[in-house]
Amino acid sequence: MSFDLNVVLSRIDEAIRPYPKAAMFELAERGYDSLFEQLISCIVSIRTLDETTIPVSLRLFEQARTPEQLLALDIPTLTACLYGSTYPDQKAYTMHGIAERIVNEFGGQLPADYETLTSLKGVGPKCANLALGVATGQAAISVDVHVHRVVNRWGYVQTKQPEQTLKVLEKQVPREQWVNINRLLMPFGKHICTGTLPHCSTCPVLDYCEQVGVDRHR
Repeated sequence: MSFDLNVVLSRIDEAIRPYPKAAMFELAERGYDSLFEQLISCIVSIRTLDETTIPVSLRLFEQARTPEQLLALDIPTLTACLYGSTYPDQKAYTMHGIAERIVNEFGGQLPADYETLTSLKGVGPKCANLALGVATGQAAISVDVHVHRVVNRWGYVQTKQPEQTLKVLEKQVPREQWVNINRLLMPFGKHICTGTLPHCSTCPVLDYCEQVGVDRHR
């Protein structure tokens, strides 16, 4: 059977409905959908579970939703807002530096531009693309550990690192599906196509999956 990505993503969209949305998409639905808010939330999410990312982001946004408001917080206050996420003190300095550049170089308005975002210290391709995709609707693929694992398990790509996966997906996935890659595959990889003992017996796309590297499953 030839791999039909549209069919695969449509089935996954149906299968993940009972599960929580990926954190950035959930926050956007709650109204935290500016490019700055999405970028800051993505920094919160680094090495942090979604179950923690959302409440930490909400606590931070009670204090600051703009670069100017964040810059007005001192580091101890900002660190306290980030408590619960990994490396809160390091993230506080990162966010402060980002807010400072946005205010000083861009007049408080963060440009919706990949090169600009990745020039900000602490912002990598995953956060830049995720923020752009969710906040602006720009065609952008964000590859986290779940996306990387899932598409390699399918046999859709053969890559070793998420950065390599991103480049291959940009060539193979139609642009209109780029934002959907993270929206759908992150919860799919977290709840169904899990890292250990994936739920292959009830997987909606098993007939398209080569089960690469799967020795045991549920």
